[in-house]
This record gives sequence, C-alpha cells and structure tokens, in this order.
Amino acid sequence: MVKRLLTALLVLIVVGAASAAGGYFYWQNRLEAPLSIEEPMLYQVPSGAGFNQVVAQLEEQGVLEDAWAFRLLARVEPERVPRLRTGEYQLLPNMTGLEMMALLGSNNVVTYSLTIPEGWSFRQMRELLNAAPKLEHRTAELSDAEVMTLLDREGTFPEGWFFPDTYRYHLGMSDVDILRQSLERMERILEEVWEERADDLTIDSPYEALIMASLIERETGAPEERREIAGVFKRRMEQGMRLQTDPTIIYGMGERYEGRITRADIREATAYNTYVIDGIPPTPIAMPGRDSLEAAVNPLPGETLYFVSRGDGTHHFSRTLREHNNAVNRYIRNR
Repeated sequence: MVKRLLTALLVLIVVGAASAAGGYFYWQNRLEAPLSIEEPMLYQVPSGAGFNQVVAQLEEQGVLEDAWAFRLLARVEPERVPRLRTGEYQLLPNMTGLEMMALLGSNNVVTYSLTIPEGWSFRQMRELLNAAPKLEHRTAELSDAEVMTLLDREGTFPEGWFFPDTYRYHLGMSDVDILRQSLERMERILEEVWEERADDLTIDSPYEALIMASLIERETGAPEERREIAGVFKRRMEQGMRLQTDPTIIYGMGERYEGRITRADIREATAYNTYVIDGIPPTPIAMPGRDSLEAAVNPLPGETLYFVSRGDGTHHFSRTLREHNNAVNRYIRNR
C-alpha cells in the first residue's frame, strides 16, 4: 500500500514538473513570438507611462497577442523589464515582443531633421521652427528679446548668433533645444575662427567678424568668392570708402522689401544702409556659415575695390571705377 502511494506521488511530481516545464517554455515562447504587424509602424511611448500601461495599449492596438505573458514577466521577473523611455519608436514585423520591449527602453527613438540654410535671417529660422512637426513650440508666442532671455542671453540682439546647419530632434524636444544647440555652436565656431584671424584686419572684435561674415554670406553663394569679397570690403574700409552692399539696404527695409531696390531705397538713411553709413552695420544681417566666418577674418589680398553680379551667382571684380561701370553696363543695364 505504501509502495503504491509513493509511486502515485512520484508520478504526480513528475507530471507536475513536466507541466511546469511545459508551461514555462510556452510562456518564454510567447515572449519571443513575432509582433502581430505586417509592416513597420510608429509607436509612441506616452510620457510617464508604466510598463503595464504600455502593454495594455499595445494589446489594444493589435501589436501584441499575448500581453498576459508580459504582465507575468513584470510580476515574476521584474529585472527583465526595461525602464521605458518617452518617445517614438519604429516597430518592425520580424521583431519579437522581447526585442520590442528592449527597443522601448533604449535611445533608438525616431528622429526628424530640420535644416537652417546659410544666409537666412533669425525671423526665417523662427518660422521654420514654428512649422516643424513633432517639436514642442515653446517660443512661438515670445518676442525675439524674450527668446534670448530664455536662452540666458538677455539683451543680446539675436540676428547672426545662430549657426546654420541641419539639426536632428525627436519627440519630447522643443524649439528651445534647437535654438540653444545652434547658438552655442555659433559661439564656439566664432571663437575658433577668431583665433585664426589675420593680423591686419579692419575689424576689431569677434562680433564685428560676425557682422562682416553676414555681409559676405548675403553677397555670394559661391564659396570661391567669399575671401575676395572680404578683401574688397577690407580695402574699401581702409580707404575710407563706404561698403555699398545691397543686402544691407534690404535688411534695413525689413518687411517693406518686395523684391527690388529703388534709387530712393539706396538714399534712405537706415541704420543698416551701407550706401549711407560708414563702416559695417550695427548688427549682423543674416546667419553666416563657417566659410563666410573664415573669409571675414582672412580676406584675400589684392587690389579690387568693386564687384557686380554676373547674374549666374558669381561676380565680376574690378580695380577701378571705370572698369566697374563697364561691368555694370555689361551685366546689369543691358540685362
């Protein structure tokens, strides 16, 4: 009798162990099953969401068929549950549930790009930021001065202080993050460039170099011309000539500019019109790139004092006023 009881107990233990092992392997199999999606999809982990909340949401969306397996995981093996991060993630059809959970706890969020072209104004940059998708717009209702205060640069005029480039961002970032990156990068690059300046400049500070670089940036998109344009500006200042650069007229006109400059505009006494004022304007007129910054502090030596657009993005440079007038007749008046 005792022998039979022992045998029965042994059978029960074996069956129970087998059942437990089978259950465990089935549970692991469910954790490693592919997601129930047929094409890539974006999933956003909500701010402050817990693991069970995310699992329930994924089940509702049909991504997970065996959400119970992950709820059980959180209960019996919490050390295997990642700490989820807020953001957007790309889920793939061949991804397992465990791989998905690891992804949702990683930094591999979906990112977006935003390009600020060289020569743009701060106003244009703000318009681009305000229209950027997935970006929190914290500055949309702020004035330029309030934006600079938010960036810990109270009292700084913003024009020119933001480096034009492509910036990447993800859900959860704000326009302030992009502005701060761009500002700090311009400050760093300007400092680097100023350290490599020529000895005989007509500008006396990094800020004046930033102003000069903005004039160069707005005058030409041809990289090979930037140092020569800087050289023209330097020689004109050395000889007491005004810079007479059209982009300063346009900037001084502000929103009144409608695509053409009249003789009245050329004579108008604005703080920026270099046909009227001596030297450089009081502030930058655009965001210069590194090439223009480097040109501003290393002008090309030479004798040219004038330049005029050929109409193809390049310029004709002249040493004398007579040569310049002939070039104007050739490239401007005839056109």
